[in-house]
Amino acid sequence: MNIQLTSKSVLVALATSLGVSALIALAFCFLRPFNSVVYAPRLRFADAKHKPPELGPSPLAWIGPLAMKEDVLVEKIGLDATIFLRFTNMCRNIFLVLSLVGCGILIPVNVVGGKQMYNTSGWSVEGLMKMTPQYMYGGIFWAFVGCAYAFNTVVMYFLWRNYKAVTRLRRAYLDSPEYQTSLSSRTLMVTDIPKSLRTDEGIVRITDDLKTTPEVPRAAIGRNVKDLPNMIEEHEEIVMKLEKVLAKYLKNPNKLPATRPTCKPSKKDEAYVDKNTKVDAIEYLAKRIERLEREIRTVRESVDRRDAMPYGFASYESIESAHSLAYLAKRKHPQGTTIRLAPRPNDIIWKNLPLDPKTRRWRRLINNVWITLLTLAWMAPNALIAVFLTNLSNLGNVWHGFKTQLEQNPNFWAVVQGVASPAITSLFYYLLPSIFRRLSIQAGDVTKTSRERHVINKLYSFFVFNNLLVFSLFSALWAFIGGVIEKTNKENKSVMDAFQELHPLVNTLVALCSVSPFWITWLLQRNLGAAIDLAQVANLAWGSFRRKFGSPTPRDFITQTAPPPFDYASYYNYFLFYSTVTLAFAPIQPVVLLVTALYFCIDAYWKKYLLMYVFVTKTESGGLFWRVLFNRMLFTAFFSNLVVVLMVVSHGDPYRWQMLAAMIPLPLMLLGFKIYCKRTFDDQLAFYTKGESHKGVEAALPVDKESRRRDRVGVRFGNPALYKKLIVPMVHEKSQHLLAELYKGRLHDDGQDVSGYSDVYAMKRMSHERPGKAAPAAAAATAPFEIVKETELDFENFKDRPEFSEEHGGGGEAYGRSADVIRPGTPGSLSQFGGSERGRSESRDSERTYAEDVGVQYPKGYHSTPSALREYSPSPERGHRGFENVPVAGAGQYGLYQVRDETALLGGAAPMGRGTPYERGTPGEDGEAGEYFRGRQF
Repeated sequence: MNIQLTSKSVLVALATSLGVSALIALAFCFLRPFNSVVYAPRLRFADAKHKPPELGPSPLAWIGPLAMKEDVLVEKIGLDATIFLRFTNMCRNIFLVLSLVGCGILIPVNVVGGKQMYNTSGWSVEGLMKMTPQYMYGGIFWAFVGCAYAFNTVVMYFLWRNYKAVTRLRRAYLDSPEYQTSLSSRTLMVTDIPKSLRTDEGIVRITDDLKTTPEVPRAAIGRNVKDLPNMIEEHEEIVMKLEKVLAKYLKNPNKLPATRPTCKPSKKDEAYVDKNTKVDAIEYLAKRIERLEREIRTVRESVDRRDAMPYGFASYESIESAHSLAYLAKRKHPQGTTIRLAPRPNDIIWKNLPLDPKTRRWRRLINNVWITLLTLAWMAPNALIAVFLTNLSNLGNVWHGFKTQLEQNPNFWAVVQGVASPAITSLFYYLLPSIFRRLSIQAGDVTKTSRERHVINKLYSFFVFNNLLVFSLFSALWAFIGGVIEKTNKENKSVMDAFQELHPLVNTLVALCSVSPFWITWLLQRNLGAAIDLAQVANLAWGSFRRKFGSPTPRDFITQTAPPPFDYASYYNYFLFYSTVTLAFAPIQPVVLLVTALYFCIDAYWKKYLLMYVFVTKTESGGLFWRVLFNRMLFTAFFSNLVVVLMVVSHGDPYRWQMLAAMIPLPLMLLGFKIYCKRTFDDQLAFYTKGESHKGVEAALPVDKESRRRDRVGVRFGNPALYKKLIVPMVHEKSQHLLAELYKGRLHDDGQDVSGYSDVYAMKRMSHERPGKAAPAAAAATAPFEIVKETELDFENFKDRPEFSEEHGGGGEAYGRSADVIRPGTPGSLSQFGGSERGRSESRDSERTYAEDVGVQYPKGYHSTPSALREYSPSPERGHRGFENVPVAGAGQYGLYQVRDETALLGGAAPMGRGTPYERGTPGEDGEAGEYFRGRQF
């Protein structure tokens, strides 16, 4: 019964997987031309450079553009997405080749080698079980040893080939105009700075301890923003909560609910003593937003009086200088600091930068404890699924009523075992990534890229241990315990005698052969998941449900039309886990190789469409995921070798020890290959140069020293909490006339800008329709809210706003607004965020000094008001930029924009007070290079 049920389950899984996947893919072909919001958002919003080819209206028009070459893909979708597709294609090629090797050798060996045993014994064995090695013993297992060498060789060959290709793509990325003109490409991030060196000047001294470069770096020490990020985060949460309250209450403006919405005051709100009394939600949330805005403004105005932080940045005029210093600093810690290449500003997790090494180590320890507890907690339900749902006959053995049902309705329970069991296992996958992201941030990761790499590591470790080892071995353990109980009860033997007679290793291999059909059905269902992903079924269903039955806010409508970010950590983990399961069970059940090869053949094609037309990369790492993938694939090959070891030990007599000795070189091969690739490729992946001259596109991109002097390192690599624009509640236009009745507080613009430092700090609100003219009273009356028209509920109208583009395009990179690219001729007052920019003194080093008793002291002229934080003041001699769309102070936070002339507005304004900058002397002029400076001696 068990074998027949298993075979039927595999057939059911095959039929449902291929049949339903084909139907979903066919539905996608006909739905795609009529819904570009879901099926081609990148085509709608990307700029000319990143825009994929146009798609025709025919159902199969999407197939042709997928032939795009890899070099063009890098430009269109980015290096991370291109490497993801290359990794998918690599997995496809690996399993296609292994299918030929594994199925061509192992299936005939298993069928022929086991035939004598089950024919002699008179056993009825179906075809699927005949392909397993459980009926063989002796020297025939030399074939598995040989296949282990073949598997390792195939995996290493494709890894080596793709390592070379990834290195080529990475070098082209480093030579690209985007990287060459970015500020982060020539900036170093310095952490763990001691108190005595927490100044701009101190950062220069630290870098000079490593190497003296021809140019003095522009340094910027970090500012202590204390609770400002938490206040801004709380402000955003309250704004969105107010939006939801208003959207629900104003769903039908012509027929409002009888009672106004209420809520309980926040526990963080000190203005309310009784936190259990319900208050009017609209009045309370609006007033709390106002109070938070005032508090944020107060903190921002006083932030420069606080102590400096133990991190900072140093920017050089040439990429070679920054990368050569980063290469020298790989294993050195001058003054106890850590120096590395600076990530992009939008990649930094700012709240973790101030953490000291001791705190990071402690947090990592706590993080590992939580992950261990989560892993152990999942073992119990995982074991129950492994024992009963993968093999329903086990449940029948302990539940006689169910056994009767199983015998009476075998076809129905075959469907349950083949479909429901793998589906339940997959449900847990969707929760883990978010859990591990939170844990990685708590552990002290300083960049989103490193956080995602650690999430891949944690997810993969969790899946391999819990969903593969525990899942498979518990099934084996249950079968072994059942055998011991049967012998002790029926044959009256002791537990020890029964244990010895059953041979634990032999029964473990037999149990693994029995559970292998489950993994075939599970892998078959991955095709169904890939089809659902292509058709964006979840987005279609959830969007339709929310519009019809929910009360979506204008912000919800806008984000729903935006390109969704691609979850690299989850997808990479899935592919790695599929590969590990396949290679682990390939010696036991070679059919899994064919199933996985089929999956990657289909999904490699579908994922290419999704990355070209649907998804965007939220934070571009420049291909830094590759080494994580490489290491996990090597582990996968090693794990497959361990399975062959188990087979040899349990069934290899009398040649067991000879076979084991022959397998000793296998892990050494993998280790040696790892060391070779590390020494050959890793430095090329990480550094533009290790110190020698690098001739790339520098000749075509000459250094613009004037623009380099306007880099504004302190602003571009400043904590966004200092200048991030505060979001404002969005209200649909149909409810605009009710705002005066709903909210009795401030309904006019008070002329104050709490969204950041601005050159137009107290200007009146300007008209959006009539540039240069003041906004009418009706517009001013909606000052605390942003009114959004029905025709504007589309991401196209908001893709230039950081609050939307940061989540759906990496800070606007896909839309031609990269925050990290230096554009020559850009005035110093224009920030990468579209508003005015406040930095620090134009001098290369601040004149702040450190004293143990009072902390950081600032010289006279270093003011703390927003108007004093200007690094450059626009003036006529800087040139005329014409007109720019920039946010208006006091109104920009409400989404109202005006057109103004940046240079004419504050022409001739004086720069902030500063000290005389110093310059480093050249060798032989002021003594030893790096030790003496004009006007200052260290």
